[in-house]
Amino acid sequence: MTTTAIVGLGSMGYGMAQSLLRAGMRTHGYDISAERTAQFQAEGGAEGALGDVAGTLDALVVVVLNAAQTEDVLFGANGVVAGLRPGAIVLSCATVPPAFAREMEARCATSGVLYLDAPISGGAAKAASGQLSIMASGTPTAFAAARPVLDAMAETVFELGDAAGAGSAMKAVNQLLAGVHIATMAEALTFGMTQGVTPASFVEVISKCAGTSWMLENRAPHIVDGDYAPRSSVNIWPKDLGIVLDIARDAGFEAPITDTALAQFKAAAEMGLGGVDDAAVAKVYAKQAGLKLPGE
Repeated sequence: MTTTAIVGLGSMGYGMAQSLLRAGMRTHGYDISAERTAQFQAEGGAEGALGDVAGTLDALVVVVLNAAQTEDVLFGANGVVAGLRPGAIVLSCATVPPAFAREMEARCATSGVLYLDAPISGGAAKAASGQLSIMASGTPTAFAAARPVLDAMAETVFELGDAAGAGSAMKAVNQLLAGVHIATMAEALTFGMTQGVTPASFVEVISKCAGTSWMLENRAPHIVDGDYAPRSSVNIWPKDLGIVLDIARDAGFEAPITDTALAQFKAAAEMGLGGVDDAAVAKVYAKQAGLKLPGE
């Protein structure tokens, strides 16, 4: 039996942990929220402190917020890499700069631990159903060790290179588009309202026209329903688009559209909306235009 652990039982990590359980793996789950950890154990998750079980793990999946948290899990004061057996695999799923992924791969290698740069896409529903897309890069040995876990969590695994960094580079490209699409959807929906186009009509028509996008079809209904329960929060985007712009600056590349989208998400966070669904970026436009969105 493959023995796994997931660190980070948020909207994505919890579903990923459920997928591993469903695949028949012994799965430990850990989160900063003790309640979340207990909930997963009540659903069949294995018990035991991470430091105590680290040596039994075949795979460790890290689904935390950012590079700093990833590094802390792996190499911090209670870093788990020191306790992993040689040949165990770390799958790092947070959105991080490619250079950071390469650094983590090298540091894991000094302990004989394999590392797969494995950022994820697909949302909470696909995480729970084992249908994520994973943009992965790492050595052939790392891919082989990670295969049972990848098969349990993902519908599609893109093998993007034989060293860490390429997966994170592709994730940055994806996040550029995803963040811009959400902000642009919010701008278009609220612009339509100034012309008498209701949010419901906007979704009905535009989702069947050339101007649609996956993000529009997924997020705009949240605005129509006035439902901002956080499937993916506003706070994700200052982080992820900030990473995109950092990478762009290092490459001497200007990304003005990304910069503009980032400003809108920052404005939403400053309005106190950081913890709610990222579709709430529409409230920035609505406030500026004196509009009332559904449910207000």
